[in-house]
Amino acid sequence: MRGLLKKVFGDGNQRQLNRLQKVVDEVEAMEPDIEKLSDEALSAKTEEFKKRYQDGESLDDMMVEAYAVVREGAKRVLNMRPFPVQILGAVALHEGNIAEMKTGEGKTLASTMPAYLNAITGKGVHIITVNEYLADRDAKEMGQLYEFLGLTVGMNGNSMTKEEKRAAYLADITYGTNNEYGFDYLRDNMVLYKEQMVQRPLHFAIIDEVDSILIDEARTPLIISGSAQKSATMYHQANAFVRTLKNEEDYTYDEKSKGVQLTEEGMNKAERFFSIENLFDLNHVTLMHHINQALKAHVSMHRDMDYVVEEDQVVIVDQFTGRLMKGRRYSDGLHQAIEAKEGLQIQNESMTLASITFQNFFRMYEKLAGMTGTAKTEEEEFRNIYNMDVIAIPTNKPIVRDDKADLIYKSTEGKYKAVVEEIKERHQKGQPVLVGTVAVETSEIISKLLKRAGVKHNVLNAKNHYREAEIIEDAGQPGAVTIATNMAGRGTDIKLGEGVKELGGLAVIGTERHESRRIDNQLRGRSGRQGDPGVTQFYLSMEDELMRRFGSDNMKNMMEKLGMDDTQPIESKMVSRAVESAQKRVEGNNFDARKTVLSYDDVLREQREIIYKQRFDVIESENLREIIEPMIRSTVENLIHRHTQDDAEENWNTSAIIEYLHANLLEPDLIVEQDLKGKEPEEMIELVMEKINAKYDQKEQELTPEQMREFEKVIVLRTVDTKWMDHIDQMDQLRQGIHLRAYGQNDPLREYQMEGFSMFEAMVESINEEVARYIMKAQIRENLQREEVVKDAKPVSGGEDKKQKVKRPYVKGESIGRNDPCPCGSGKKYKQCHGK
Repeated sequence: MRGLLKKVFGDGNQRQLNRLQKVVDEVEAMEPDIEKLSDEALSAKTEEFKKRYQDGESLDDMMVEAYAVVREGAKRVLNMRPFPVQILGAVALHEGNIAEMKTGEGKTLASTMPAYLNAITGKGVHIITVNEYLADRDAKEMGQLYEFLGLTVGMNGNSMTKEEKRAAYLADITYGTNNEYGFDYLRDNMVLYKEQMVQRPLHFAIIDEVDSILIDEARTPLIISGSAQKSATMYHQANAFVRTLKNEEDYTYDEKSKGVQLTEEGMNKAERFFSIENLFDLNHVTLMHHINQALKAHVSMHRDMDYVVEEDQVVIVDQFTGRLMKGRRYSDGLHQAIEAKEGLQIQNESMTLASITFQNFFRMYEKLAGMTGTAKTEEEEFRNIYNMDVIAIPTNKPIVRDDKADLIYKSTEGKYKAVVEEIKERHQKGQPVLVGTVAVETSEIISKLLKRAGVKHNVLNAKNHYREAEIIEDAGQPGAVTIATNMAGRGTDIKLGEGVKELGGLAVIGTERHESRRIDNQLRGRSGRQGDPGVTQFYLSMEDELMRRFGSDNMKNMMEKLGMDDTQPIESKMVSRAVESAQKRVEGNNFDARKTVLSYDDVLREQREIIYKQRFDVIESENLREIIEPMIRSTVENLIHRHTQDDAEENWNTSAIIEYLHANLLEPDLIVEQDLKGKEPEEMIELVMEKINAKYDQKEQELTPEQMREFEKVIVLRTVDTKWMDHIDQMDQLRQGIHLRAYGQNDPLREYQMEGFSMFEAMVESINEEVARYIMKAQIRENLQREEVVKDAKPVSGGEDKKQKVKRPYVKGESIGRNDPCPCGSGKKYKQCHGK
């Protein structure tokens, strides 16, 4: 059917390529004219383009000539001439799409053309990479070309000061990592003075390894948190208790969802251990939460896989790149639970001050483009969420790499033996080998086995990534053996040493399949670049996580029945297809999860944008009185309408109005109850506002204008920041429990939107009220200064851990037995419903 549709409608990708090819032909045709220009004349083209843009010419009209200029500049400065396929990719990027270019096809050079063209606007171009090493490398290498053409280049690093960051963002083209851009955005919206902001408005971004950033990391929100003082004792007690538990007997672990649950026996043990009657009593909600996090720390979080311990600190390992994420912390007490498990000092639990997902951050750019070697498998998601098409760019030379069918062994041990044999054999021939592993743990097992076999090798994982460049440069040399976690599959180019082509090129060996096909393809793509020979082979076992999660038991039994031992692999297309369909299922599940996260985050996004815009207006505004007066009026209107709702005037509660005004806004002698008698609500409002404005004028006369304006800013910023932080926390609490509404046949998302909206309105009302109270009642000090609400704000890792909050039991009157019907009316037993 698909073939028939292609015949009738043509291949969409090919149609796009045919259209883009016309532009490439025009760029190619300009080469003879541009070649004649001197270096000075070529550099002067940038100013000419800027002037033409100011005079109203569009970037699209200048594209062909600008690309021809960059191509000529690259020849002269970098000694590299972009291939036609690179120009093809560059045109796709300028149009705000994703260019799928295979490894070794020169994505970095292709990005220079759209970066240069869009920098002509003067609004700044951000080039985003997955790690700082790559950002720094590209900024230095490609920076030579931009500077030759008269543009400025900045590097936005993690350890930079605000001044250095501001200078980097003011450059025409700025390199940096996705995390750094996102955190800078959040920090900019927490500053107290406009001069402390570092970013300009978000204009155009080119994302390298776009699938890793916009897909793999999309569910992890960027969170800035401050510490909330909490006792470490509870973590130690929960940890001591969890150490006494036995798998299956006291708790169950679901490998698919990574969920850990106490069994009936485990709950009884907890009640005995902590000397309490009922673990599900509302008084023990905190204890239950600590036990759950300690269980998760012990059962589903593995040292050297999910985290490493370095210098007495728990450091998260990024599951997608295998890198250490220093300074990031798991939220909701999980990090502290791991610290207790590892016997380390427990740091303070944190409180969220600001957060945003990558999905929502990158959708704020006016224009977004991306490049990667693997994006077609996620084309639907890119189109639906980011409105970007994936255009597969052909390779400069045909791929001649030999991708062999997977070999499947019965046990992990048999698989590792076969892998070591294969490496040994190829190493003796002198062929370089790259071994890809999913976890740090696996890379260390393979390393031990190779040492035992006497094979010299390098290990590249989260523990020694500082030697990354050096290790990768040597990975294609004759006889080199390199073991790498997923990080080596990203943005690194392995060049073949002398005589390696004759030996068959680089051999890539995968020690297990990743749950995403893209990451397997990334590993494969390290070999066979630019028409080089190469070979790739994945070794699997029935005990691999992906195989275990998707029912390999039947096949394992079949292998045993057939009497197959550990030295005989199955090489079967059927098994490879089963693995691929398992990967597709996982990818589908992950897409659904990301869509759900986005729908919920969109509610907070709208609120975040309103608050951040108002905050910016406050910081930028010279005189806040015109912002504050409507806030005070709103408070007064709410107060008076609340106490004059009754149709009968004698039922109006004017004494309550006066009490509130005296306590919060005006001195007792300025207004009395008698003043309100016989007036309509609207007249009361006008009278009260008249008195308030007179008092406001008096305050202004007592102070210098500078002091008054600064006083207003201090009050508004402190109030907004405090209330917003509480609101984020409340929205998070709401998000945790909202799924329970499904029991009452309500759509949780719709409920979340409605309740989130009314909570936001309540927060705005509360801000108005507090600002009104402080402005009218606070005594003004001479040395007034704006202060941050939380002093030790720092970036942390959010994501899945935020979603594992304790499920609070439904308690109605006296305590409920675990086998009783649940009072929520679901018809289930309490222990299977709200008693989980």
